[in-house]
Amino acid sequence: PQAPPAPRTPPEPATAPPSPTRPAAANSPAPVLPGKAVAPRPVVRPTVVDDDVAGVPCPACGTPNPPDRRFCRRCAAPLTPASAPAPLPWWRTIWPFRRRTRAGSGRLTRFLVVLVVVLALCAGGFLLLPAGRHLIEDTRDKLGKAKAVTPTGVTASAEVPGHPARDSMDGLSNRYWGSPGAGAAVTYTFAKPFRLVDVIITNGPSPAPEKYALQGRALQIEMTVTSKDGETVVKKFSLSDKAGPQTFPTGISDVTSIRLTLDGPAGLARGRHLALAEVEFFQRG
Repeated sequence: PQAPPAPRTPPEPATAPPSPTRPAAANSPAPVLPGKAVAPRPVVRPTVVDDDVAGVPCPACGTPNPPDRRFCRRCAAPLTPASAPAPLPWWRTIWPFRRRTRAGSGRLTRFLVVLVVVLALCAGGFLLLPAGRHLIEDTRDKLGKAKAVTPTGVTASAEVPGHPARDSMDGLSNRYWGSPGAGAAVTYTFAKPFRLVDVIITNGPSPAPEKYALQGRALQIEMTVTSKDGETVVKKFSLSDKAGPQTFPTGISDVTSIRLTLDGPAGLARGRHLALAEVEFFQRG
């Protein structure tokens, strides 16, 4: 008889070979990024300048250059620099003249601006200068309507009895101011300042021709006008030796008093005196 088979033992499991011992982390090298290529810096080599070249010298460094070059071969300065433009006249430096014209743009605008400036200067001159103010006032006198103004007081340096100075402003043709001779003056005062436009003088004792030559007449009258600020204006009137009113334009502002002085006597004889029938003052309405 056969012997019984020996019991089979299960095979041992395969084991992994022992791993090699790794070094400590402290001894391992740190990771390094790959290097970046750096381009080498260019090397500037000095240009060999041939001093034997005959040509235009550089205005900056004096190096001679061939005639066909536009810039210096050493310092690159322009060999033919553009000439500086001629300086503008002084009036072209003022706005709006300082703007240069390009293809005709802005000409109409500049013309209108210049026109407005000229008109403004003219208007300012007329308003600020005395002559301009007088011109404006005279124009208003001619366009406006004048109205009579009555004095509040009348005084005379001399009077003939029965013919006081107030009779020269009473509006009656049969009464007059009588003066013994030339040099007498009458002063009219007014309540408030006004613009004196015209003075109407009726000479002699009456506006009637048959009574005009019965007394003497003053053919020269000096008018002294005093304004509210104390300034005086003197005007001289030359009267015609005839009957009737005579008008004299004046144009004086801020009048407060008027003095009339008689001169240039005519028809003055023994027993006669100078007569002034009526004086009328007109202001701008």
